[in-house]
Amino acid sequence: MTIDVDNIEGTNAFGRRLAQCLFPGAVVALIGPLGAGKTHLVRAIAEGLGIANSQVVNSPTFVLIQEYEARLPIYHFDAYRLKSEAEFADLGVHEYFDGDGVCLVEWADRVPKSMPAERLEIRITITGPESRRFEVEGFGARHEEIMGATK
Repeated sequence: MTIDVDNIEGTNAFGRRLAQCLFPGAVVALIGPLGAGKTHLVRAIAEGLGIANSQVVNSPTFVLIQEYEARLPIYHFDAYRLKSEAEFADLGVHEYFDGDGVCLVEWADRVPKSMPAERLEIRITITGPESRRFEVEGFGARHEEIMGATK
């Protein structure tokens, strides 16, 4: 499924819609170049999940994982600086993936073998100063259902 948005408000709306479909144990793999808006999308998802203050959502590039309280716990990972899949695994990601929260993984393409088989994958392409293309693919029945609900 492909979703094109013209501006930041479109990204926000997509993220909030997506959040309404997420469930405990959902994993969202975010892929895109620097500046594509991965963290911005995570912030919009957090808003959709009812986070008290979305301004606390920032890129976990240096801390590698951020945890946020919302309707469902949010676990926000960033694999950008990791040198190997083993480093990602050492964060205890599989415990998070099997947990009761929503896992949002930026730079998931850097740790493909560590990603669970069942996940939602979102590839972000910059199409203009504020416009983006989101290519969404679900793997596993529950994640595939999300695609139909976010159109």
